[in-house]
Amino acid sequence: MSTVNSQDDEDTFKILVATDIHLGYLEKDPVRGNDTFVTFNEILDHAQKNEVDFVLLGGDLFHENKPSRKTVHSCLESLRKYCMGDRPVQFEILSDQAVNFHYSKFPWVNYQDENLNISIPVFSIHGNHDDPTGADALCALDILSCAGLVNHFGRSTSVEKIAISPILLRKGRTKIALYGLGSIPDERLYRMFVNKQVTMLRPKEDEDSWFNLFVIHQNRSKHGATNYIPEQFLDDFIDLVVWGHEHECKITPFQNEQQRFYISQPGSSVVTSLSPGEAVKKHIGLLHVKGKKMKMEKIALETVRTFHIEDVVLADHPDLFNPDNPNVTQAIQAFCMEKVELMLDNAERERLGNPHQPEKPIIRLRVDYAGGFEPFSIYRFSQKYMHRVANPKDIIHFFRHRGQKEKKDIDLNFGKLVSRPTEAMTLRVEDLVKQYFQTAEKKVQLSLLTERGMGEAVQEFVDKEEKDAIEELVKFQLEKTQRFLKERRTEAEEEKIDEEVIFFLQLICALCKE
Repeated sequence: MSTVNSQDDEDTFKILVATDIHLGYLEKDPVRGNDTFVTFNEILDHAQKNEVDFVLLGGDLFHENKPSRKTVHSCLESLRKYCMGDRPVQFEILSDQAVNFHYSKFPWVNYQDENLNISIPVFSIHGNHDDPTGADALCALDILSCAGLVNHFGRSTSVEKIAISPILLRKGRTKIALYGLGSIPDERLYRMFVNKQVTMLRPKEDEDSWFNLFVIHQNRSKHGATNYIPEQFLDDFIDLVVWGHEHECKITPFQNEQQRFYISQPGSSVVTSLSPGEAVKKHIGLLHVKGKKMKMEKIALETVRTFHIEDVVLADHPDLFNPDNPNVTQAIQAFCMEKVELMLDNAERERLGNPHQPEKPIIRLRVDYAGGFEPFSIYRFSQKYMHRVANPKDIIHFFRHRGQKEKKDIDLNFGKLVSRPTEAMTLRVEDLVKQYFQTAEKKVQLSLLTERGMGEAVQEFVDKEEKDAIEELVKFQLEKTQRFLKERRTEAEEEKIDEEVIFFLQLICALCKE
């Protein structure tokens, strides 16, 4: 099946799989600014050289909800260069495309458009970074879709019920049912799954003869009681799940023992956070599907900047560091420099065998200084590596492990107060809005707007830079309330109107909790 020029190829789908490309990440950085664009070109170059049937992207093609002109231009340039041409597309679509692409002004797959010459179709769901926002609920992928370069699918507009209709593909005797679900706030989707409001529609004919491929972009690891999607929520008839959003590369499919389907987590193609999961070697996948059988071939990305991370716990080295020694800070600094030099040596050895890799690596040394130690100047330390690493300003990170307790003459544990990790101190915008109105005086409580709606509008205003988000929410809720009052034929008395408004809000809150 993996042999390209075999007779079996007319029945074998070849699909290039990638997720979380994050085009435009750090685009203004003088060293790392072009990293995402270079790697995106490498991904599409692999698609072209392997003569794939199509490219499948699992969300977050763009890093920003409103990508810059440079980012959009670079993306269009790459797609036009690698995905347009005379090579015929070897598969057909059997499903109703008006259903698959119902939100598009051009509800059909791009390679069937008589005005376009597409050699490699790209199918993509949206992620949480490039999701639809604003009055028209548009996202950057819709621009690519309108230009005929990407087939944006898996979009759901309902906040109450989701029915996922697959794109049905056939090549020779192999049939694929391609399901997609663009990013939805995890808590909302979790609740919809629990309430059995998510349905995956199956083909009417020979439903067991289809290879069922599902692309999703959600938290897979547990970040809270409902802030993730458990694997057992997904239907057991699925054959393979391509899971986007998680950045650690675990692309080799492994089986969920309970549901029996396989999961492939391609991970990101660029380092966007200085965490251990991002240090795992980056890959994309070449998926072969024939009948109900599959094979995932790993392809290492050569243009990704090397990232090395290491942790140091000073208290684990009592033979080297004594907090009562007046020169201990200089000794710690020398020790950290030695560690960084070792990481730079490893990065250089790794780069020697790959001329396509960027010259300057990303280096991160995390130092736990609990136990009476003091951190040295990060600024002066970083100056030594300005021309040797890609991230000199955050090459070193000092923290105190929350489990450590300092031995002080007084009972107050300052170390514990300082040591709270950033993650624990981060509050979501919706939580702040809810907390404010729960503690606010009655005269400033919400009358027409729900806390949840206001929270989501403020989050769009802050995170997505949607300047009209709050105004649109107010207009929408006002019109909705006015329609309700007219239907109830409410008398024009202030007390009567207030009673009906309270009743209306109680109805909305009850629906939100279901």
